[in-house]
Amino acid sequence: MSDKKRKEQNKEEDIKVESENQQEELNLESKEEDNTKEKDEKDSSKKEKKKKLTKEEKLEEALQLAEESIADQKDKYLRLAAEFDNYRKRTMKEKAELVLNGGAKSISSILPVVDDLERAIETMKTATDVEAVKEGVDLIYQKFIKILGDNGVQIIETIGQKLNTDLHDAIAVIPAPTEEEKGKIVDCVQTGYTINEKVIRHAKVVVGE
Repeated sequence: MSDKKRKEQNKEEDIKVESENQQEELNLESKEEDNTKEKDEKDSSKKEKKKKLTKEEKLEEALQLAEESIADQKDKYLRLAAEFDNYRKRTMKEKAELVLNGGAKSISSILPVVDDLERAIETMKTATDVEAVKEGVDLIYQKFIKILGDNGVQIIETIGQKLNTDLHDAIAVIPAPTEEEKGKIVDCVQTGYTINEKVIRHAKVVVGE
């Protein structure tokens, strides 16, 4: 074989080897790209999974906070209900005691009048001066009326007043003695009373017409 042919043959072999090397490099690069792509896909999947777990954890945390808030509100409600129940019981007890104490105070203020009446009754048994007895009874009556007034009890005015059905109970109607007395109360059959401006007994009256 001539040198010229040998050189050409060597040259072709070198080109072939170089071509094979280039092809191998291309295959290697392609394989690396595939591996990189596969790795990226795996990383992306892991991130997505991690992201999903994070949302679930957030929901679980929110649920736990909500349950704790509900438990706290329930505890506050139960405490408030218990406090209100205690307040109601205490108020009812205080009101009952106030009524009882108020009644006892009113009775205590009347006892001196009872003492005066007992003495007057004893005096009447041997008294000869009728006017003195009448005067004593009148004083006892005035004392009693004052005690009633001190306890908020007032006599309802009647004679000369216009009929007021909120205060008066007309049991009879008679011809008025004068023109001025027409439509007005001319007589009181039974005294009426108010306590703290509330009627406890209407006055029974006679009205002129």
